[in-house]
Amino acid sequence: MEEIDFIPGTTRLVEDHDHAATSHLKKHGDIILSPQPTNSPNDPLNWSLPRRCWHAALLCFVTALTAATSNDAGSAQDGMNTDLGISYNAMNTGAGVLFIGIGYFTLLISPAAWLYGRRITFLICIFLGAMGAIWFARVQSTEDSIWNQLFVGASEACAEANVQLSLSEVFYSHQRGAVLGVYVLSTSIGTYLGPLIGGFVADRIGWRWIGWLSVIISLGTVVVLFFTLEETLFDRSAYDVGTIDGVHQTGDTPHPHHSENEKTADLNKSHSPSDVPAESSMEKKKTYWQRIQLITLAPNVVGTGFKQYISRLLHTLRVFTFPAVLYSGLQWGAQDAWLTFYLTLEESNWFGPPWNYSDVGTGLMNIPTLIGAVIGCFWGGWFSDLFVAWYAKRFRKGIREAEDRLWMMYPCAIISPVGMLLFGIGTAYGWNWLAPYVGLGFIGFGWGCAGDLSMAYLMDAYPEMVLEGMVGVAVVNNTLACLFTFTASDWLGGGVDSVRNCMIEIAVLDFVFVMLTVPMMLYGKKCRRWTLKRYEDFVRIRDTL
Repeated sequence: MEEIDFIPGTTRLVEDHDHAATSHLKKHGDIILSPQPTNSPNDPLNWSLPRRCWHAALLCFVTALTAATSNDAGSAQDGMNTDLGISYNAMNTGAGVLFIGIGYFTLLISPAAWLYGRRITFLICIFLGAMGAIWFARVQSTEDSIWNQLFVGASEACAEANVQLSLSEVFYSHQRGAVLGVYVLSTSIGTYLGPLIGGFVADRIGWRWIGWLSVIISLGTVVVLFFTLEETLFDRSAYDVGTIDGVHQTGDTPHPHHSENEKTADLNKSHSPSDVPAESSMEKKKTYWQRIQLITLAPNVVGTGFKQYISRLLHTLRVFTFPAVLYSGLQWGAQDAWLTFYLTLEESNWFGPPWNYSDVGTGLMNIPTLIGAVIGCFWGGWFSDLFVAWYAKRFRKGIREAEDRLWMMYPCAIISPVGMLLFGIGTAYGWNWLAPYVGLGFIGFGWGCAGDLSMAYLMDAYPEMVLEGMVGVAVVNNTLACLFTFTASDWLGGGVDSVRNCMIEIAVLDFVFVMLTVPMMLYGKKCRRWTLKRYEDFVRIRDTL
């Protein structure tokens, strides 16, 4: 059997017909299913397609809702400035606080998903969002306008890591790009349609109703989630589901230290889809009320789990030593950072001549960005899955390297910066709407593509560290976005030259950030090999805490 490197992110994606190494594994066509499904009736991978689609639809709605409520405050800026005298700089400060709430509440709540189930984290976050929306609707002072965003940001924390974790538990790794494409598309819909809807609300019934509508929708969402969002916490390690190239598949955790005898024994051992632990054949399907119970305790929870919670929280901080986490966080964080700049230009410069847009008009400017994001999500999602499978068949005899997906990043290095230039310079010099709108479409492509591909790469590279990896991405992402947000107003300034120069500099930075893909592709596998022991220790320690 041809040897492959047993490191995370190097896996057999396509069956090699020259060898019998994968004959005992479950497949879809010639695509090897990873993780391998068990025969348990409670395995989320065994859910029916309608059940999985409803679960994904709920998570995508949560993603879109929290993204919308996190970005609709800009539509109320004129109203708050006129009615309450709150400055635009103060509202930019509120946006910075929003990013802090998103990033660091994602970190704080992450152990809860492992110890108490995925459902409780979604319900807590959406409820916090409703509390923030009430505060937003009742704003009376500058302090109110800033600190309500901390709660609004906390609501999006569940969509920064827990959504990806839950989606990875009901879909296979070869579907990862497409699934994350839908996730990023949902984020894009909320991010760009939130201000649009907020603009209509502010224009027609008053800016405070932006908050009240968020309250109504959020509380309605809590009810729907409580009764229809099923728990996906499943102890896959309790089931023996075979080996892929000598790598034991109780999940996707790599075990590269199998001896040659162990590998031979694995290959010679007869496995069939019906080979399951004795207890799984007697396992009963959970009842409806068990599947939607508020808290589902992990098998290893001791007492209330408080000490384990703190230990896991501190343990999660180790993810910042993995280069792939930093790379993914920088890619997604850069797109969030640029978001502040072009939305600020939309909400300030386009109200005046030569365009004289209303709240609704500036909201409609998000449509070309959304169109670009849809194309970017398609490119970085579904099409990247096809590309990775083709690349594995064509060049690697069925073996997939995590870095293969990053080939799809390079168009972003040109398209997104060009978009920044078209929109920024067009805004500075008062161009006709057409060129700036094309620029917004290009910017949207970069948003959808870079986020999807960078997160899919991280999940490919460290598949047993999905939640913690996404937590690391959220912290890096939102810290970077926060820093840029606090400087946005001063950087943009008020004159033609300052707006032009700022957006040229942003375009250059955008190019530099995307081109970090080059060293990641060159040294990514070396980094995965270098962090192998650290990764194994991370998963082992986490699962014993």
